[in-house]
Amino acid sequence: MEAQNGTEATPLPIEAPGVPTAQTPIGDLPKVLKPKHPSGRLDPIHDIPVKVQAVLGRSRMTVAELVSLGANDVIELDRKVGEPVDVFVNNRLIARGEVVMVDKLLGVTLTEIVKQED
Repeated sequence: MEAQNGTEATPLPIEAPGVPTAQTPIGDLPKVLKPKHPSGRLDPIHDIPVKVQAVLGRSRMTVAELVSLGANDVIELDRKVGEPVDVFVNNRLIARGEVVMVDKLLGVTLTEIVKQED
């Protein structure tokens, strides 16, 4: 597996109880994601916004193909149905997961954490 920055990425399966998923209710997150430092040294960073993306797949096309797209057109992606989706935080691959339904909305259950090699 190759991470976005060209280094090898090793997936780590998530099998620990209490690991938040797309199905973890928002109200339960503070109970699940407790700071690891009892002194609260990480409290100042808890409100920093991050960009989270779940990528179903990718496709390449020309500008002409792009502008000719219309309603009900299908864009073929580079993944098969059932393959894991990549989860990026601030454009860095951090996990893979499965698409799930959460109260009639789409979500992602994390199935593995990707460890970045230095």
